[in-house]
Amino acid sequence: MEALKAYFLCILVTLSSNIHPASSSSSSSSSSQSIKGAYWPSWASDFPPSVIDTSLFTHIYYAFLTPNNVTFKFDVSNSTAILLKSFTSILRAKNPPVKMLFSVGADEGPILFSRMTSSASSRKNFINSTIEVARKFGFDGIDLDWELPQNPTDMQNLGYLLDEWQGRGPKGSPGHTLVSTLAHRSRVLFRGCLPPRDLQIISRGLMTGAHAALFDPKSNLSTSYGLGSWIKAGMPRSKLIIGLPLYGRTWKLKDPRSHDVGSAAVGLGPGDSQGIMSFFQVQIYNKENNAKVEHDMDTVSTYSVVGTSWIGYDDTKSKSIKIGYAQALGLRGYFFWAVNGDYEWKMSKQASSLWILDSL
Repeated sequence: MEALKAYFLCILVTLSSNIHPASSSSSSSSSSQSIKGAYWPSWASDFPPSVIDTSLFTHIYYAFLTPNNVTFKFDVSNSTAILLKSFTSILRAKNPPVKMLFSVGADEGPILFSRMTSSASSRKNFINSTIEVARKFGFDGIDLDWELPQNPTDMQNLGYLLDEWQGRGPKGSPGHTLVSTLAHRSRVLFRGCLPPRDLQIISRGLMTGAHAALFDPKSNLSTSYGLGSWIKAGMPRSKLIIGLPLYGRTWKLKDPRSHDVGSAAVGLGPGDSQGIMSFFQVQIYNKENNAKVEHDMDTVSTYSVVGTSWIGYDDTKSKSIKIGYAQALGLRGYFFWAVNGDYEWKMSKQASSLWILDSL
């Protein structure tokens, strides 16, 4: 979860499409379908795939599988194999069914992906193994969660990986095809983000912050800047989707009278050891503590205040603005981290109903 903090700080972008081109007609249909995605954390034992309301989504991501850090192949244990098979069989039997992708994460962070993409042989091992896993367990796609390429060499090698992955696509015989296009999440390598010291101030809990800010008048750490950078770099808008958090970040205010976004803090607030609360937990906390809820329109974010406790998150108001922004840009859709963080499907229902591009 700590890694996801940094992910939402900079840019919320996914390049996504399907992995199984069953036929030319179905491929054409899927290529124009809006994406309403969500990640399912495999450790969420109290939120099994069977409880997911698939009428609200088009894609569900299994999080996460990690390749071996030497061979870059997947060593799937028996217990994980059972979980993977259960995930795909349950969701495929749902009405309506959804597309299922497994997300590739790295326990050791970006270093693993940097090493994996650095040579043609290691990329080949990785690609072949992802295809094997997808085929064996019935997944429709693959999501690469590289947070994040650290330098121009990483970005170049990521390009090689995607080209070679794409090269494993259709070659005439449906029986020998799996990957057509890849679902992956990545970020533009910025040279103008907040300086390291400012990032440390936020990450150490010394100031409050909107971790999924749509705009940031003081820096380029925002969703709009990130999306604009991808578009400026030539990425088709139809291949971009916006990421939306179903969790909040908490701080302990230095002075409860100063509680705007960017106010001084002395550490983390309520939640887990990293100051994280799911949207579900935030809603319960607000009700039980009669929290003061504020909307910051400069960043398009929401925060709650109870004494010195400060929680930044998105609610239906800020989320609706972001959905509208994404549609105005002509993006492909959106995804949530993570599906088990919703409160009575409140956010998922709202987003699904507000996304109207498919019906236009």
